[in-house]
Amino acid sequence: MLERYKTVYRGKEGEIIEKKSRFIATVRLVETEEEALAFIEEMKKKYWNATHNCFAYVIGERRECVRCSDDGEPSGTAGKPMLDVLLGEDMYNTAVVVTRYFGGTLLGTGGLVRAYSKAVQEGLAQSDLIEKQYGNILEIGTDYNGVGKIQYLIGENKIPVLESEYTDKVRFRVLLPLSETEHFQKLLTEATNARASQEIVDSCYYAVWNGQILMGEELRG
Repeated sequence: MLERYKTVYRGKEGEIIEKKSRFIATVRLVETEEEALAFIEEMKKKYWNATHNCFAYVIGERRECVRCSDDGEPSGTAGKPMLDVLLGEDMYNTAVVVTRYFGGTLLGTGGLVRAYSKAVQEGLAQSDLIEKQYGNILEIGTDYNGVGKIQYLIGENKIPVLESEYTDKVRFRVLLPLSETEHFQKLLTEATNARASQEIVDSCYYAVWNGQILMGEELRG
């Protein structure tokens, strides 16, 4: 399991022009090969009159599924350079289709490699990307005497609070990166002299986007 990885939140389009040829890069979040293949077919239908619809995708926490296609361009001039950009940008669960409308001038092998690479870079630049990380949801229970210390600790360590409940007791649910969970629990024990209860109630992937916590289906934009 990857503790953190870069992926697509909202995929968009980027376009470049090279010697009158249009290169349109469409980026999409894909979490299975079936999703990737459906996306590629969708783009081929959308741009049915294009000269080429080349693609590349990387899927899986260990990039178990990696594919690319030149779709009729000279071998190695489109799909592989596109894939190299995805890998170079350290992307996961990402697919891109670059649609080319031929402008009448041959670009040559080097020109094609540069154009397809540049198109993918532009597509990624236009898209909204996030870093997903794996973390724990920690539930903290305390009486009112411990609230101030706990709130200070949460604020000092910039820990997101998912829920808070004030009844006869006080309960917080906070979100902790996997690598920081044990350290924060020790700090909490020390700060409250072990009087606050704490329990890991769930674990999940999440991301921070524009100051908001994204979890579950929200991660798909």
